[in-house]
Amino acid sequence: MAGPDPEDPGTSPPDAGTDHHRNSPSHEHPPSHERLEHLEHLVGELITTVESGGAALAANTGRLVPAWRRATEGEPRFAVTGAVLTIIALQAAVPERLSLSGRLVLPVLETVLLVVLVASNPRRVTYATRQLRLLSLLLIAVASLANAWSAGSLVAGLVHGTEGNDPGQLLFTGGNIWLTNIVVFGLWFWDLDRGGPGARARAEKDTPDFLFPQMTAPHLAGPEWEPHFVDYLYLAFTNATAFSPTDTLPLSRWSKLAMMLQSAISLTTGALVIARAVNILR
Repeated sequence: MAGPDPEDPGTSPPDAGTDHHRNSPSHEHPPSHERLEHLEHLVGELITTVESGGAALAANTGRLVPAWRRATEGEPRFAVTGAVLTIIALQAAVPERLSLSGRLVLPVLETVLLVVLVASNPRRVTYATRQLRLLSLLLIAVASLANAWSAGSLVAGLVHGTEGNDPGQLLFTGGNIWLTNIVVFGLWFWDLDRGGPGARARAEKDTPDFLFPQMTAPHLAGPEWEPHFVDYLYLAFTNATAFSPTDTLPLSRWSKLAMMLQSAISLTTGALVIARAVNILR
């Protein structure tokens, strides 16, 4: 069979343009998985840039770091000063038979120590030399020893029947010792947590001895929140009334032992005083 006649007008040669389009390579897009990998690479670079910029900002300004974890200007002095003055007034009102020394000897000594500490940091607790740190601990230790002596003398008198003949005087003395116990332990918690207020202001330790709610849930407080004396006073009050941790947890061994000791003193003093007072009133 003969092929098409090139001279035949009814027969046209193949379309050269169509054949060229069919044989030339087409313009293809990259596969989908390559585009996804490229997109992931761009996102990864963006995240790295943001993280590095945030870290630099935190290092330079501290705004992205909670206040309790970075250096601050220190907490005001007035709350602690008021607490120590309250202890001095309460111990001066304790009957002399229950006092460790003369009625005014320890209050005068505590006043002298307080004046020295306030003169060193009159407005804010920002720094503390080794000597000032020892004076601060000595002040709290003297107040603790005096209150422990008064509590022990009161309990011994109740057991032996030499105390508690006047229910009004008994409740006043017992309440005095109980309240002093709260303020004293609040001072201990405040002065020992993370090395003390000066060390906390300089952010020398990252690990806290007491875990406050704001530390685990930063959205509950502003970025400038850090524990002050009032927070430790509240911790001591709830521990003395509930005999256990409430919203703040002790993490270190010394903090657990301190809270256990405070609960034992509060429970013993309160139970004996209330029981004796009720017995007298009946």
